[in-house]
Formats: sequence, C-alpha cells, structure tokens
Amino acid sequence: MPAARRTTAGRAKRQGVPRAGRALRGRARPGARPSPVDRLRAICLALPETSEKRAWGEPTWRVGGRLFAQLDDHHHGADHLAVWLPAQPGVQELLVREDPGRYFRPPYVGPRGWVGVRIDGRPDWRRVAGLVEDAYRLVAPPRLRGGAPAGR
Repeated sequence: MPAARRTTAGRAKRQGVPRAGRALRGRARPGARPSPVDRLRAICLALPETSEKRAWGEPTWRVGGRLFAQLDDHHHGADHLAVWLPAQPGVQELLVREDPGRYFRPPYVGPRGWVGVRIDGRPDWRRVAGLVEDAYRLVAPPRLRGGAPAGR
C-alpha cells in the first residue's frame, strides 16, 4: 500500500472515524458512476425539507426530525449494503416473500414493519426511489406528504 494511502487511513482511524464512515466520505470522481450510497443520498435529499444526519455510525435521512431512511453498511457484519425504510402494514411481508434476496426484515425496526432493501449488486433504482418516497410520506408532516414526486 502506498505511504500516502496508509497515512490518510491512519489519520481517519486516529480521528475516530468509523470504518464505514471512512468509506462513505469519498465521492465519485467526475464522470464516474455514482456509488450506491451517493445514489441513495440523492434520492433522499431530493425530497422536500429532508436532511442527512449521522446516527449509529451510519447516514440517516429525516424530515421534520423524523427518520425515514437509514443506511445499513454491512451492519454487525451483514453481507450487504442496504437501506432500512418504514413501510405500510403488510408491505414488508409482501416484498420479502416476493424477493428474499433483495428485501429483508431488518434487526431492531423489522418488528415494527420496516423493510430492508439491498442497494448493492444491481438494484432497480426506480423501485428503490418509490420505496423511499413511500417511507418519506409515512413520516412527513401532513403539509409535505403530497410534495414528494410521484414515482421515478
């Protein structure tokens, strides 16, 4: 490993930046394909009055202070990169039954109906965007619920 890379990684480690955080800090080079995290971030921040906040060592996206999306970057050693989203009753079960390789019941929030959506591999980004928008509408203040784009 070149000394410059070792120094940068060492600096991040000394500054207490979690391993996942070090990976997420980098942005795609101009002209390069955006990373799955950058694509998810763009979808979330395109919704009205959203903000990004780091919580539990991962990026989360909120509206009116309420969480509507949380990144799962190999949480507790899981083998995936995913987003956790609140969903209407029954949606989690339907999605997991439809495609258990793409959708799953996340820890902690799964019992409350949240659904995990893998964004590694080759996700259907239109479907991911639609699920993010649905999650946003579940938690957004009433005045914002109609303001999210209808499908992508």
